[in-house]
Amino acid sequence: MNICVLDGFTLNPGDLSWNELSQLGSCEIHDRTLPEEIISRATNAEIILTNKTPLNRETLVALPKLKYIGMLATGTNVVDLVAARERNIVVTNVPAYGSRSVAQATIALLLELTNHVGHHAQRVRDGAWTRAKDWCFWESPLVELDGMTLGIVGFGRIGASVADIAHTLGMNIIAYSPSQKTTSAFVKFVDLETLFRNSDVVSLHCPLTPQTQKLVNAERLGWMKPSAFLLNTSRGPLVDEVALADALNAGRIAGAALDVLSKEPPSAENPLLHARNCLITPHNAWGTRAARLRLMGIAVENVRAFIAGNPQNVVN
Repeated sequence: MNICVLDGFTLNPGDLSWNELSQLGSCEIHDRTLPEEIISRATNAEIILTNKTPLNRETLVALPKLKYIGMLATGTNVVDLVAARERNIVVTNVPAYGSRSVAQATIALLLELTNHVGHHAQRVRDGAWTRAKDWCFWESPLVELDGMTLGIVGFGRIGASVADIAHTLGMNIIAYSPSQKTTSAFVKFVDLETLFRNSDVVSLHCPLTPQTQKLVNAERLGWMKPSAFLLNTSRGPLVDEVALADALNAGRIAGAALDVLSKEPPSAENPLLHARNCLITPHNAWGTRAARLRLMGIAVENVRAFIAGNPQNVVN
């Protein structure tokens, strides 16, 4: 089998190994691939692995040897699944590899909003404590989470992991999910409006679909408490970024922390880059070595299963 990895750098910037994949066939690994380079690089490929490099209908038609697309991620929106199915191309993804890592990052963002650890550590390095008149100081309100309400939108593996950690911190947990399945006695399911109106923190953990695009819009931001925070470690387009920037700058909500944006890398004109009390990290919540090692292992097993005639984690 001829295998082509289109954009392997984010999965493996050098601290993992491609050896197991290379043992499954003739393997070409590219750190990054521009859209105009896909066809020339993958023209002989029977197997393609991609993370964010798009594979649209036109590209799939131009790759007649292609039999399999393996996502190096959970999301599949970069692949035209309908076109792949029409051409009998199997598409697989890697589910559940980063649940704990993303949950950990979600809580880290929340703690930065409430405790401002990074900000105050930098102020100490800047000499502010040395110059202080008192033995301690803080430049932003310090917020205790115990007794507050966390509203989780989307209650899959990541949402459930966030709930577990937040419950340990003493938070009350409410959630919205169409399936409403959980074994956690401390989680109460509510409708979206109730969640937005009653939460001190709203955290997004749902997939991007036509129904969830701009789920957080001006109306729902208007439902939130002025003291509430918004977290998004899921998908950038879940949030209307102009509406969120307006709400932050007007003080209609207290703050936001995001690991994802609608366009990545973002345009310099993205209004959230300069919005009041808005923390943004560069889509790296998933990127712990432990999570990437799991991702690599499952992605290779997906390829091995396909070659053996028993494909797993098929999404189309």
